[in-house]
Amino acid sequence: MNLAFRDIRRNRLRFALTVLGVGMLLGVVIAMTGIYEGALTDALALPRGEHAALWVVQPRTFGPFAEPSRIPRDTRDLIRRMPGVAAAGAVTFQTVQSTTAAGRPVRLYLEGYEPGRPGGPPPLVAGHGLTESHYQVVVDASSHLKLGTRVLLGPYRDPYTVVGLTHGMVSSAGEPLAWVNLLDAQALQFDVPPALERRERAAGRTPPTTTDVNAVLVRLEPGVSALSVAHDISRWKHLAAVPEAREETYLTLFVIQKMQKQLGMFMTILTAVSAVIIALIIYTLTMDKVRSIATLKFIGAPDRTIVGLIVQQALTIGIMGYGIGLALIVLGKAYFPRRVQLEPFDLAVVLLIVIVVCLAGSVLSIRAALKVDPAEALASG
Repeated sequence: MNLAFRDIRRNRLRFALTVLGVGMLLGVVIAMTGIYEGALTDALALPRGEHAALWVVQPRTFGPFAEPSRIPRDTRDLIRRMPGVAAAGAVTFQTVQSTTAAGRPVRLYLEGYEPGRPGGPPPLVAGHGLTESHYQVVVDASSHLKLGTRVLLGPYRDPYTVVGLTHGMVSSAGEPLAWVNLLDAQALQFDVPPALERRERAAGRTPPTTTDVNAVLVRLEPGVSALSVAHDISRWKHLAAVPEAREETYLTLFVIQKMQKQLGMFMTILTAVSAVIIALIIYTLTMDKVRSIATLKFIGAPDRTIVGLIVQQALTIGIMGYGIGLALIVLGKAYFPRRVQLEPFDLAVVLLIVIVVCLAGSVLSIRAALKVDPAEALASG
């Protein structure tokens, strides 16, 4: 006869509510680990999706994601003619706050690119790519925009038609990615109102140009060293050429590092709180069984029987709670505003922490149980 499970059957409702509460608490911990991993995946989705060996950007800058970069568009032709370069494409990046033609607000992280050159969206899940030079946009499905939806972009609120959809492509801030033709993107980012242009000319200043770009993406010939080409670009073109791996490092260190630290801190706090609560639950359940423990000791039950009773119940609560929490997150992660990416290693670490916490939480309860006087079994209730 297993005393732990016999006690559970006798108090089914209380045990079920306890496990559900622990499960919801552990579900929050699991969700935080998934959000932590998802934030890193989201941040790296765009640079990895470009498949560029080098990012050519403004001198003495770390790339378009870490800080502003602005270079002339003809830089693309200069880079393309360099030895070892297979293809080059100019791109721009900007965040736009807009509305649909129906008036619904939408915020997008917009990339302008040249179709047929490096840059642009990954394989689409619906629709098609850009087929016109103006007023078409490809967006990620997380924007909740549908094919054929008209989106108002730019200071003049020109309508753009959604012609294609991607999946799982968002910026480091969680904003859905969108892609338009480079000419449209340059106008959206750099164009100035006619009144401002007339004022600049009247003051003898050159109005801002709309032909600049933020970066040039470079793909290399097979067998060509990226570091060698980057050195040549820096030496002869006086531009910064950042390898793909280093661009990802810059993005991680300068853009999402604080967010990762904050998520890590919340995860640590939640884990500590969960440990304390689980320990208190185990202790409370043990104290509720003082009379039963005294009876066991009175009839001569060895200490290992009492220890087994407490440890088995603690592990049952922890493991079942972990399973419920994991199930809740797996079923509900699609409804989170940010990506929740559950990695097997992280899940194994959380399960190990739960087991350790349950065992550690049992120590206080075991000490209290072993001190119970068998005479309490004869005390009047």
